[in-house]
Amino acid sequence: MILIKEPSSLRNYLKQSSKTVGFVPTMGALHEGHLQLVATAKSQADLVVCSIFVNPTQFNDPADFAKYPITLAQDILALERVGLDILFLPTVEGMYPNGTTALETYDLGFLETVFEGAFRPGHFQGVCQVMSRLLKAVKPQLLFMGQKDYQQCMVVRKLIELIKIDTSLVTCPTIRETDGLAMSSRNKRLTNEQRENATGIFKALNWMQKNLSGYSISELTSHAKQLLEQHDFKTDYVAIADANSLEPIASAAPNKELVALVAAFQGDVRLIDNMLLHG
Repeated sequence: MILIKEPSSLRNYLKQSSKTVGFVPTMGALHEGHLQLVATAKSQADLVVCSIFVNPTQFNDPADFAKYPITLAQDILALERVGLDILFLPTVEGMYPNGTTALETYDLGFLETVFEGAFRPGHFQGVCQVMSRLLKAVKPQLLFMGQKDYQQCMVVRKLIELIKIDTSLVTCPTIRETDGLAMSSRNKRLTNEQRENATGIFKALNWMQKNLSGYSISELTSHAKQLLEQHDFKTDYVAIADANSLEPIASAAPNKELVALVAAFQGDVRLIDNMLLHG
């Protein structure tokens, strides 16, 4: 595994290769979900780059940024074990040589007004600021991201259109623990009791999936919120939306692709998850 820290060095190295490049962007604190992304990338690309960079511009809460888990030594060992080709470890100065203020903005339209966009103002601009820099450094043919960050995947797909880069986004299924909890770096911050309570998100999503045809949308989301509260969650949102646009819907219709989305706090740890719904 080759380790590269400077964006210019990465660009120069990749220029010398004619191989198909797959890219897995991460913020570290790696878990099996990340490693599955790398494995999928290795199965579809000739050369795989993974980045570890905790991007300060996408944290609308400075305390959340300060608490983000850093496990670099373990991350490097895990990536070596799965046979990663290149690990990109940029610094904040390397990614933002002119500082992190007065940065460019992106017209994300409706996507920035709902769900994560509404509850985390500025978050998706930060995602786009770092992803545009990462994509221009790596210039991958294939970009691999997890479905757990459903709205973020849609934002990055929009970004790819805006910056006109020849990259295809491959959205990979959410990897879950045996009890259904979506794997997340934030899970490391949960106490034992909170970790047990956290399964409430998967239970709420499952309940909406199983009862989609028997209840109205408002009844589905209301009951799911009650389930979350029974597991000591403080809810930001529980919603069912059009899976392709994220437009909220008033009622389900045959053959309409839907997604259920949840964001909720277990203590001071904010967890998100989603599930595609099938009638």
